[in-house]
Amino acid sequence: MQIVETTNEGLKRAYAVTIPAKDIEARIDAEVKKVAPQVRMPGFRPGKVPANLIKKMHGEALHSDAFNTTVRESVDKLMREKKLRPALQPKVDLGEGYEQGKDAELTVELEVLPEIATPSIEGLTLEKLNVPVSDEQVDEALANLASNQKTYVDAPKSKKSADGDQLIIDFVGRVDGVEFEGGKAEDAPLVIGSGQFIPGFEEQLSGLKTGDEKTITVTFPSDYPAANLKGKDAEFDIKVKQVKVPGETTVDDEFAKSLGIESLDKLKQLLRGQLEQETAGLTRTQMKRQLLDKLAADYDFEVPPSMVEAEFQQIWQQLQSEVAKEEDPAAAMQEIEDEKDDYRRIAERRVRLGLLLSEIGQSNGVEVTNQEMQMLLQQAAQQYRPEDRERFVEYVRNEPMAQAQLRAPLYEDKVVDFLFDKAEITEREVTREELEAAIEAEETEEAKPAAKKKAPAKKKAAAAEGEEAPAKKAAPKKEAAKAAGDKPAEKKAAKKAPAKSDEAAEPAKKAEAKKPAAKKAPAKK
Repeated sequence: MQIVETTNEGLKRAYAVTIPAKDIEARIDAEVKKVAPQVRMPGFRPGKVPANLIKKMHGEALHSDAFNTTVRESVDKLMREKKLRPALQPKVDLGEGYEQGKDAELTVELEVLPEIATPSIEGLTLEKLNVPVSDEQVDEALANLASNQKTYVDAPKSKKSADGDQLIIDFVGRVDGVEFEGGKAEDAPLVIGSGQFIPGFEEQLSGLKTGDEKTITVTFPSDYPAANLKGKDAEFDIKVKQVKVPGETTVDDEFAKSLGIESLDKLKQLLRGQLEQETAGLTRTQMKRQLLDKLAADYDFEVPPSMVEAEFQQIWQQLQSEVAKEEDPAAAMQEIEDEKDDYRRIAERRVRLGLLLSEIGQSNGVEVTNQEMQMLLQQAAQQYRPEDRERFVEYVRNEPMAQAQLRAPLYEDKVVDFLFDKAEITEREVTREELEAAIEAEETEEAKPAAKKKAPAKKKAAAAEGEEAPAKKAAPKKEAAKAAGDKPAEKKAAKKAPAKSDEAAEPAKKAEAKKPAAKKAPAKK
């Protein structure tokens, strides 16, 4: 194999690689020997079919397999001999006019990872902001939980419905006088003022009593999921079977038991633990942002443009998804277009931090164990249908890029924890509001969009930067009330785009994958 370097500019490399025809033929001969024992042909004993006949019968397939294997091994050899660390998958092109039996002329283009001096981890100082959980906060969480577990009792038949009351109704919907699929229900619960149904539906039921019937007219929203109902006027015949009013919720041991908790004290302990876990997550976010900002300020080196572009595209796709949900998508889109350069700088920062954390981890023996990787793989497989899980596991095991992407967030967290252990940490008690303000204040100028105006996508931009959002308060048990099935009259909440939780998660490990990606993973649920 002959290798000639044709480009060496910054992190860009290109090579002309010549694979002699004799090497390809040798590979074909090896393949023939491998398959010969399994070949069956009339007139020959098993395993005794001449090599020339096997080539004649299976020549095209043998050549294709041998050629692809030889190219892959040649590229791997190029990487080893030149000590190259590709940033992303190298681009391999076969010269025009290649014919079987001739030398293969390849062009291999790639970007390499930068050489990073081993970062110093000495003298690192961080401030840890702690939020103590008070009894008042626990009581507030308990009150919120109780309000979410609201029960309703039958009201007198003379009671006129009002905001906050629950109606049990039968309804039939029609568009242009014709009933539509899913527009009919019996014994459907509806709380007036909850916003559960499309605009105008609930308001027209205020003032009704048990046994009342009414026909209402509403207009389906222009963004309604069912295409045949978007923007259409509809009539609904309503029958009120029962008006219910909120019942008293007594927070006591019985209330705790209704949630599957042993006692009120145990419930309070559980809520306190959740609040502590929540604030601990915010504290870690604050420390991590502080750490990343320090690293970003102390280290500057060239990063592969292809990695920056890949990271930018992820950010941009998420922003576009969020913009589509704004009241004025066109205006919101224009705002992020005006800040496009800022988001590219965010992408560059992420890539640089990812590579830096990777270097720190490799220099200090940080690794994801096989056991941890197996746990990650099994957790990821749960996103797929049961019949597809084994296929997904096999796919990841055979694809270095998929493995790297799965491993990346955990690897980064382990490097961050390693740096936390090495840092000198001072602690200070603050309120939750002060902690959240500190997280926001730790955004560096490099990572913050330059525009100061209030933009519809402002908060979403923070998510795209990798800012970890405060977790929602979790109840110890799902609400007891069973959700009603989807009905065309109900509003369906738009799905939020997943926010990336770490600023430097994926770029750190993408470089590990050097083999061609081919097989497609099974579709998620």
